[in-house]
Amino acid sequence: MSPSDRDSQSTEPSGSLERAAAILDAFDFSHRELGLAELVRRSGLPRSTVHRTAGRMIELGWLDKPGDRYRISTGLFKLSSLVPVRHELREAVLPFLQDLYAAARVTVQLGVLDGTQVLVVEKITGHRPMPMLDQVGGMIPAHCSGLGRAILAFSAASTVDAVIAAGLARRTPRTITSPTALRRELAAIPDQGWAYDREEGNVGISCIAAPIFSAGGDVAAALSVTGPSAAVRPDRIGPAVRMAAAAATRAYSTRRWESH
Repeated sequence: MSPSDRDSQSTEPSGSLERAAAILDAFDFSHRELGLAELVRRSGLPRSTVHRTAGRMIELGWLDKPGDRYRISTGLFKLSSLVPVRHELREAVLPFLQDLYAAARVTVQLGVLDGTQVLVVEKITGHRPMPMLDQVGGMIPAHCSGLGRAILAFSAASTVDAVIAAGLARRTPRTITSPTALRRELAAIPDQGWAYDREEGNVGISCIAAPIFSAGGDVAAALSVTGPSAAVRPDRIGPAVRMAAAAATRAYSTRRWESH
């Protein structure tokens, strides 16, 4: 929930967990540290509630407060490494991301669908990171990203419908905003073997992505190569991305099967 959405609510969350969640939700990659006034504004909670709840969260090890600014604690970071999508998927796929980066020499990413957006689970950038791309833990639109389309092409119709219903926001002049055009784009991906985002999320940046499947055959994630459009050409990068995703699927499927 965005801070503006919370600001429009007439009542504050009633439970302590809800209040703690509102405070945690106030942080993002653009707001890694917040003063009390900022935390009040972004959480939508009364100042006294924020002060009291944040103090208790510090005692529990959920927040730190160096100086006069709050930030997420390392304790929560340690817990995040236990989330299955980070522990199982990332560990299975990381070697193939590294191989793909070695071949392409531009940013590679791993993402999973989270609602109508894609959660970036892992990213390798090398020495020339692109600041316009989301960091690990960031969210990107599914409809105009290679990662999102690679997943949506193999998802249930209801999932695609939900993404369309959420709105196909225009990020650049090239963004597909028509539901019919998006469905047509998704329909071509299975035969092609990869999804292609040509400067639809960021001007000058293109992305080629391919799906990763679970042992049961369901789409679980996608990996991608993202970089300057001149360096990310489907004829050169597409086959490498498709092969990396196929190898990652075998590794992930085997790992999931053996863990059960």
